[in-house]
Amino acid sequence: MQFRIADTFTDSLARLTGDEQKAVKTTAFDLQLNPASPGMQFHKLSAARDPNFWSVRVSRDIRLIVHRTTDSLLLCYVDHHDKAYQWAERRKLETHPKTGAAQLVEIRETVQEITVPAYVVADRPVPDKPALFADVPMEELLEFGVPIEWLDDVRSADEDRLLELTDHLPSEAAEALLELATGGRPQKPAVAVGTIDPFEHPDAQRRFRIMADADELGRALEFPWEKWTIFLHPAQRQIVEKDYNGPARVAGSAGTGKTIVALHRAAYLARNNPETRVLLTTFSDTLANALRTKLRRLISNEPRLGERLEVHAIDAIGERLYEAHIGRPQVASRVRLQQLLTDASSGVDGFKFSARFLLGEWEDVVDAWQLQTWEDYRDVKRLGRKTRLPESERTVLWKIFDQVKRTLHEQEQVTRAEMFSVLAEKLRARRNPPFDFTVVDEAQDISVAQLLS
Repeated sequence: MQFRIADTFTDSLARLTGDEQKAVKTTAFDLQLNPASPGMQFHKLSAARDPNFWSVRVSRDIRLIVHRTTDSLLLCYVDHHDKAYQWAERRKLETHPKTGAAQLVEIRETVQEITVPAYVVADRPVPDKPALFADVPMEELLEFGVPIEWLDDVRSADEDRLLELTDHLPSEAAEALLELATGGRPQKPAVAVGTIDPFEHPDAQRRFRIMADADELGRALEFPWEKWTIFLHPAQRQIVEKDYNGPARVAGSAGTGKTIVALHRAAYLARNNPETRVLLTTFSDTLANALRTKLRRLISNEPRLGERLEVHAIDAIGERLYEAHIGRPQVASRVRLQQLLTDASSGVDGFKFSARFLLGEWEDVVDAWQLQTWEDYRDVKRLGRKTRLPESERTVLWKIFDQVKRTLHEQEQVTRAEMFSVLAEKLRARRNPPFDFTVVDEAQDISVAQLLS
């Protein structure tokens, strides 16, 4: 028998108290171990529209709603007795007729308005707002995963009703409608071909997952509010599992799940390449610590993966590798570099730039790209720098930068960019690199030299 959990179950579990959650978890483990056990108290829900909905007694007041067939058991919801029953009576599990994805569909309630005559002062009528999807063909709405019984509501929805409506729809349908309403063109979900299992559809896998064993179920129940460890959006899963021919960049606005993709990608690479080592990195120690905690939760049922998965801030791993292969680096601080630039500029005729501009030119151009000669600086394209510099002004600036470089060399100090540049050259000469794959979170805050290494 296939044992699954739904995201609605993990959502509802997270809303219970700690003691209630413990009782639910015990019942869930017992169900997975032996759903036919005489100790399991199943109760048929006669008022439910779906004939396969049952309740399972967890405690005196807590009930677990399951969808049970001859070959599968799905944990759908958990709550106090009356609320759990009400949830089940308003939903049904079905296969979408167009996409073929399994969906928990909320049953549309019919409300009949009764008009009561009353004598009131008439207000000026407010014009009706246009329906957002009146011109969208029914067939197209179905292709976006809208359930049949919600088509009329969707076609008549205006901007005031839309957000309320999306709360009642499957996530793929809600996302598509919101994108349509804002002028976008959503990608249509995949369509199941042949006799594919409705639960194997990419959109179904974002809300239903098979629990292969007690360890996997335990991981899902340990942090029920962190659904990202179990459920992935189809677009995220595609990025995580794609075979890239070289480096790849994943872009997106804040909150779109890039960090989740990075975590799953790192675990996927380690899982599918048993002899390799994987580095997951980011720009700060604080974020690296957060990634490390999340990764432990993600692979808690696969502890051996952790032996080949390392999480470090980019500067920390750079210093560690530099020390291992070259020697302990003496890294010049930003304050030290500012002072060196100020000292070097004081003796140069024709210098007219601010200290802020000078430091920016050093960090963003000269040091970032590890320019070593006047010809390098003369010819470089100063990407992102707003102030245009003719050759005469570059000549003045290079005198300053060259002096700073010579001073650093004499004092056996390096900048972080130089540290990574030297390290990259050293590691390229080695047959076996320290890591076979590197996954970078918040890559926009990683420097050029760090990326090149």
